Amino acid sequence: MRIGLFVPCYVDAFEPEVGIATLELLERFGLDVEYPFDQTCCGQPMANTGCHAEAAATEALFVRNFSGFDYVVAPSGSCVHQVREHLTAIPQTDEVLAVRSKTFELVEFLHDVLKIEEFPWAAFPHKVAYHGNCNALRGIHHARPSEIVAPFFSKPLDLLAKVKGIEIVDLARPDECCGFGGTFSVFEPAVSAKMGYDKVADQNRAGAEYVVSSDSSCLMHQKGCAGRLGLPLKYLHIAQVLNGAAA
Repeated sequence: MRIGLFVPCYVDAFEPEVGIATLELLERFGLDVEYPFDQTCCGQPMANTGCHAEAAATEALFVRNFSGFDYVVAPSGSCVHQVREHLTAIPQTDEVLAVRSKTFELVEFLHDVLKIEEFPWAAFPHKVAYHGNCNALRGIHHARPSEIVAPFFSKPLDLLAKVKGIEIVDLARPDECCGFGGTFSVFEPAVSAKMGYDKVADQNRAGAEYVVSSDSSCLMHQKGCAGRLGLPLKYLHIAQVLNGAAA
């Protein structure tokens, strides 16, 4: 199985260790993983800001980079949601549609495609709060949102349950946005910060030592909020935990 690894721009710039953990984790399962060096952004910042036409060149480059792979995998629910649902500034050729349909976020790829049942190398003996990124939760259906009356499921929690020693703590408002929202945090900084403070306070009250998510963007925002409030929380991407990160 030939995998194209898409590393979002904010991961590449601020948390390259998440991209490395994703690569190592995929290779543990015997996959042929390639990283196209010409890749840049998926176009989400432009799309979120309403600059639809301006995203066209970026979207076309994404398709050129990732055409021909069996799957495209990324450690970001928000970027994958952008590709699958909103990569529409360019003509929807068969090549474009194929790339969009084969793009998966890491958790759903492990859970739904590979159907992984164990991570024998992974142990994480800590209390963990899981943060469900809004796009991952409601856009690509990582889990059942709490506002929906339906049977509970959670793909990331299913995977984390296979990690030795981990203890998941319950948040009072688990599905509430942390306030990052991409360009929202720039245009509405006061609202974004207040939402972030509420989120990290909830994590701290729950007794979490670590907060884990599938999106580094939200984690960066929360890490900053926790630091400003003096809270002793630590933040890790789920790829690092599943790959056996020593906390």
